[in-house]
Amino acid sequence: MGPRSGIGGRCDWRVTGAMGNELGPVQWHDAHNGDAIVRWQLRVRGRVQGVGFRPFVYRCATGLSLAGWIRNDASGVVMEVQGPLRSLGRLVNALYDEAPPLARVEQIEMQEQEVAVDARGFAIRPSEGGHINTAIPLDAATCDECLTELFDPGNRRYLYPFINCAQCGPRYSIMTGMPYDRDNTVMTRFSLCAACRAEYEEPTDRRFHAEPVACAACGPRLALRDADGREEAAEDVVAAAWSLIRDGAIVAVKGIGGFHLMCDARNAATVAALRRRKGRMDKPFALLALNAASFAGIARVSDSEQALLQGVDRPIVLLRKTADCDGHLADVAHGLDRIGVMLAYAPIHYLLFYQAAGCPSATQWLREPHETLFVCTSANPGSEPLVSGNEEAMRRLAGVADAFVIHDRAIMARCDDGVVRADVRDTAWIRRGRGQAPSPIRLARSGPSVLAVGGMLKNTICMTRHDEAFVSPHVGDLHNRLAYQAFEDSIASLTALLGVHPQCVAHDLHPDYQSTHYAERLAAQRAIPCIAVQHHHAHIAAVMAERGLSAPALGIALDGVGYGSDGTIWGGELLCVQGAHFTRLGRLAPLPLPGGDRAAREPWRMAASALHLLGRGDEITRRFPEPAAAVVTRMLERRINAPLSSSAGRLFDAAAGLLGVCAHASYEGQAAMMLEGLAAGFGAPGPLHDGYVLLADGGISFLPVLDFLRTCKDEAAGAAIFHATLAAGIAAWVACAVDRTGIRRVVLSGGCLANGILRESLYAAFDAQGVSAYGPVHVPPNDGGLSLGQAWVALHAVQEEA
Repeated sequence: MGPRSGIGGRCDWRVTGAMGNELGPVQWHDAHNGDAIVRWQLRVRGRVQGVGFRPFVYRCATGLSLAGWIRNDASGVVMEVQGPLRSLGRLVNALYDEAPPLARVEQIEMQEQEVAVDARGFAIRPSEGGHINTAIPLDAATCDECLTELFDPGNRRYLYPFINCAQCGPRYSIMTGMPYDRDNTVMTRFSLCAACRAEYEEPTDRRFHAEPVACAACGPRLALRDADGREEAAEDVVAAAWSLIRDGAIVAVKGIGGFHLMCDARNAATVAALRRRKGRMDKPFALLALNAASFAGIARVSDSEQALLQGVDRPIVLLRKTADCDGHLADVAHGLDRIGVMLAYAPIHYLLFYQAAGCPSATQWLREPHETLFVCTSANPGSEPLVSGNEEAMRRLAGVADAFVIHDRAIMARCDDGVVRADVRDTAWIRRGRGQAPSPIRLARSGPSVLAVGGMLKNTICMTRHDEAFVSPHVGDLHNRLAYQAFEDSIASLTALLGVHPQCVAHDLHPDYQSTHYAERLAAQRAIPCIAVQHHHAHIAAVMAERGLSAPALGIALDGVGYGSDGTIWGGELLCVQGAHFTRLGRLAPLPLPGGDRAAREPWRMAASALHLLGRGDEITRRFPEPAAAVVTRMLERRINAPLSSSAGRLFDAAAGLLGVCAHASYEGQAAMMLEGLAAGFGAPGPLHDGYVLLADGGISFLPVLDFLRTCKDEAAGAAIFHATLAAGIAAWVACAVDRTGIRRVVLSGGCLANGILRESLYAAFDAQGVSAYGPVHVPPNDGGLSLGQAWVALHAVQEEA
């Protein structure tokens, strides 16, 4: 029996004899015949806690008439099984091939044991502690069996908003420690009633050791509060909440990983009110739908997008809008070609749709299209972290929510909804969240535990343990006290759950980031190495880490801004990367940023910068009726407060400003997203002839295409030509680097690679050149992936110095 492919990825199979000596698969297989009675200890690592793995093994073992026992421990699951060799082989096959859907078997270690005399029966034993070395179980959407019970009037959990089983419900968001047992979750305060305890203790029941198991008699309860935080008397909290939403209210609803602000997506006045109250004037909102049939007239769904929508993690999927979308949903995702949609995943979501549908009988209605669509946006004012506590919600959402649906099951780990888009060639995660993080990423090397603290925007943290990297859920932008506190809380929570103490800390090269200051303090306190990693090096290293690339690779990093190793502002880089080292082969020709960071919020300034470089600075005040236009002109002329940057993000801003698409951006990436939307609607033109120039210093200039956009009258055509020219220029740039270095691998990352048109065009160009191209798979191309890249670079650096 040789190595087999495990559930959800690679899996190792290790075999040792009774004396601890390692045996090859042929040796131990040939040492017995199929009927010989043997006893094995099997240690299974991976995501095997909180997923119904022990009752699954129990059923398999008893079905094969095997004797022994199984239990959770800090490393995963350990069992001893005794019986005919042939039956034990079938059990091992089942561990790989028939494990529960939420399980991920990554490694099985087998050690032969002495056969026990008179061994009878198979038992599930109490868990044991120890040094933690197992995966963290993840939150999962309500399963079909629980939905059937939820809407069965004869079931004791009829309409109970916290229904769950071993295959669904909260996991990571309610954990206080490992191993994953009820005593290590917030459910420890809810004593099980006799009926729930009987299910919890019965190995053949699907709620056997489902740690959040509860019912209306013994479990969490909902409550309704008004805008001032006073509790409202409501016989049916969900019915009362739906009545408020139907009448135009904005309701804060506590879910699995935090609060959502919810309202009727078809009520334009309410959506506008939500924008005003939340200070989110343009950034798109996400929709919550009952099923895919419910938004058939709103968005188009491919097979791959359907699979993402219906996954157990239920992310927000960015779908292509139909022509009628904006007519149906005023101001939900205005000016963009895509709209974010997710399907119901928590019992309270289904109960709200149940009320909206008029409380139908049976469950057929769950598969039928429904008119009701909710705006369902994270409950966090401005750039603050997601609200997760009841009293916190009353305080931070005062003046935003008209009412609050709360409950008394605490949330230990904030988990925002994940965001993903699927294109022809690949899938790009924009944000890892509930149900994906902190799922481990297997690394191609093992080493000391590294804590990587990410960047300033879209922050995540990453902790390594042996050959695994655990990237946290999205933390946010570390601009305020609450966000920084959430950052520290994430570090404390993840390190505690993993049971590791960092032996090295990695951070962004920028000296003034809050995350950098944290890393430096921690390193000094613990006397551990502190490694600064250049921003774009980390972007490329993140992809190399998850793709298992160890040989040198070319890297194209296209993002907003990052602190360069020369102290200047980088953002459009061609690198050669190997492990802890990189060489900058070239850059986008730099553009001045008039006003510094303000230029990122006002794309017209970048358009003015392009005009200045084109020798047309005298046009700035005529083209842009902005109060600061004259000042910006002088900044550019005198090179005052106009630092140079090779930023690809600012290149997009310049194009949007020249076309008149976006003069002022109210959220990061707005101009680029609007450009992409226009280009998607226009089609795929060829690149502009001579639209770029390869420079003698190894860089590339796109001033020629910006000059073309200056006089282009068709916004959509200009946007499409800009995308085509940018992709063609980058492909030519990389082709020159391939010729110079002989390296035929290119890694793509950075926030601009969330742009599907650019990403798909580059993949096609590199295929034509015979160059192998790699992009991110499980982590975002934006700054949400920085922490993984920092950790990967630090692992190499520490091992090189050892």
